[in-house]
Amino acid sequence: MSAGATPALRPYLPEDAAVAAAIFVAAVEQLTADDYSEEQQEAWASAADDDAKFAARLAGQLTLIATLEGVPVGFASLKGPDHIDMLYVHPDYVGRDAGTTLIDALEKLAGARGTLVLTVDASDNAAEFFAKRGYVAKQRNTVSINGEWLANTTMTKSLADSAAPGASS
Repeated sequence: MSAGATPALRPYLPEDAAVAAAIFVAAVEQLTADDYSEEQQEAWASAADDDAKFAARLAGQLTLIATLEGVPVGFASLKGPDHIDMLYVHPDYVGRDAGTTLIDALEKLAGARGTLVLTVDASDNAAEFFAKRGYVAKQRNTVSINGEWLANTTMTKSLADSAAPGASS
């Protein structure tokens, strides 16, 4: 793959379930060690253990796949009109704009649907990414996953503030 390749986006398809699960597990296992224990990572990654349930979660949301030269490298999903449920990029492709491309698209799609404020429950390692994009921390949360407690932060972004000048509202 050329280093200058720009990520492309496409809709999630049922046959993407396995690759999305692999991206999810790799991202959790390789990118979150500074913020979460091995036990917490295992509990978190276990969300992909049930193939059918994981596939149904993605299929039931507005899910986009980011590709570089045709290879899926990340995905993001919008739950309902205003909640970013998942945003994961394979560790080998972090820093290649896949995450930015995905979040830009979700923000545009949500805004086009009339959403005024987007929310995300950002993991500790993702909070800085969202903060740089204008998301504001609202509250800390602790969630139980398979007997492990994990912290995250609910963050929000007003889409009305980021509307292009001259855009009709």
